[in-house]
Amino acid sequence: MDIGVRLRGLRKEKNYSRGEIEKRTGLRCCYISRVEHGYTVPGVETLEKFARALEVPIYQLFYEGEDLPEPPVRPERAADDIAWGNSGTAAVLLTKFRRLLSKTKPEDQKVLMLMAQKMGNLCRAK
Repeated sequence: MDIGVRLRGLRKEKNYSRGEIEKRTGLRCCYISRVEHGYTVPGVETLEKFARALEVPIYQLFYEGEDLPEPPVRPERAADDIAWGNSGTAAVLLTKFRRLLSKTKPEDQKVLMLMAQKMGNLCRAK
């Protein structure tokens, strides 16, 4: 999908000129033209500005259907399936470990990772 073509189509649907979009977004008219013609790819923040200016939800910049898109189905996770280090003292410990690991030499990191893999394999074997 060409985001510029989509933006131009939505702008024309609303009967807005580039000048109106310029006033609503704070973006320069020449930049808006470059985006619409595919010479520039806007970032997420700029796309949010376009969506606000065009008075549409941001998903409509990417979705061409008439109805709302179906939200993705996330698989249910059991309480014991939650990854270690996501919360509590485990998260604090993991953060400290990552900080210390980033300060070690690459060759020492390799040795530590090898040891961790061997320890993990021993735990799985039991």
